[in-house]
Amino acid sequence: MTGDDSKGGSRGQMRVKEVYTYPIKSIRGISLPSLSATYKGFPHDRHFMLYSVSKNQNMHIAMFTEMCLFTTQFDDNAAPTKLLVSYAKDYAFARPEVKIDDGRDSLEIDLAPDTQVLAPFEITMHSSPVVAYDMGKQVNDWFSLRFGHEVKLLYIGSSTRKVLGNVSPTVAGQQRDGLRTGSASAEAKPAGSWLGSITSTANSLLTSVMGKQYEGEDHGISFADVAPYLVISSTSWENAQRRLDGTGELLDISKFRPNIIVEGAEAEWEEDFWAELVVGEQNAKFVLTQNCARCNSLNVDYETGQVGKGEAGKILKKLNSDRRVDPGLKWSPVFGRYGFLAKLGPGKEAIDIAVGDEVQVARRNTDRTEFEWPNLSTNNK
Repeated sequence: MTGDDSKGGSRGQMRVKEVYTYPIKSIRGISLPSLSATYKGFPHDRHFMLYSVSKNQNMHIAMFTEMCLFTTQFDDNAAPTKLLVSYAKDYAFARPEVKIDDGRDSLEIDLAPDTQVLAPFEITMHSSPVVAYDMGKQVNDWFSLRFGHEVKLLYIGSSTRKVLGNVSPTVAGQQRDGLRTGSASAEAKPAGSWLGSITSTANSLLTSVMGKQYEGEDHGISFADVAPYLVISSTSWENAQRRLDGTGELLDISKFRPNIIVEGAEAEWEEDFWAELVVGEQNAKFVLTQNCARCNSLNVDYETGQVGKGEAGKILKKLNSDRRVDPGLKWSPVFGRYGFLAKLGPGKEAIDIAVGDEVQVARRNTDRTEFEWPNLSTNNK
């Protein structure tokens, strides 16, 4: 069980350093002066995902390292309707002998395509299924030529994926208060089974009896891994960068795939204990529920699209030496916290988060949270 210190508060003045949205999962994102936060994340964040037809696999940068060679930008940062995707090489990544000469230096994608004319495509990501939409031949051919194998671009539309395990604010809050144990194994039971029904009913009754409402709005997720927001601290990034001292190599902070980068934290890794952040003059509150485990994506060289050959290509191992601090993620280093936007005022469904906004820690946990995940035997690619 994780206790909490409701006094919270950080001694230093912290501010938002950068905000990011990633329209296509695992492809490089877009940093803007401000973004509008909604319950489902920043606008367009991970609304698209690539799928490898030849490998029957969802495409994530840890497995398809060349995804870093694609960059994105909006046609209009204030009110975008199109996403422009570019590729850094003049040859197909998996087949260097194939030169790209289709005359399409960039690809233009509708950010809100008409799903009625797109073929549905059932997909499961991290045990959480959804019906997405195939963006069609013209888009798919552009990506397939550059990857060197057949891929599809999928769009999530108005659909959402379920937040699983103990990531949601309600489950995390109940565990913190000692009202719930074994949430991950409980969710692993099929919803239609007698045990799953009993567990679900018991949890609902428990919440009803206790009358406790937990902050943090769970409205489902897009193709983001497990939560709508990921928050990291630049103070901790500086610690990681120092592990490359003397090499002349830079650890690109965007490799950590943050939505919000906070600068000004006094201590390295203090964010491990952040439970609630209040951001900006409008007091936007983010409820941070669980830690983020890191993978091989940190080792990728953004210039070559391959695992780096220098010390930067070993940064995951360097972090493993002292950042395996979550028993639920015992084989992976922790860097950053997953979070949810808290309830906004009546009739309000979005709030702007801008670079330079002040950030305050409204509540801290006394102990680190422990990540739990359902042990589901489903396609988790």
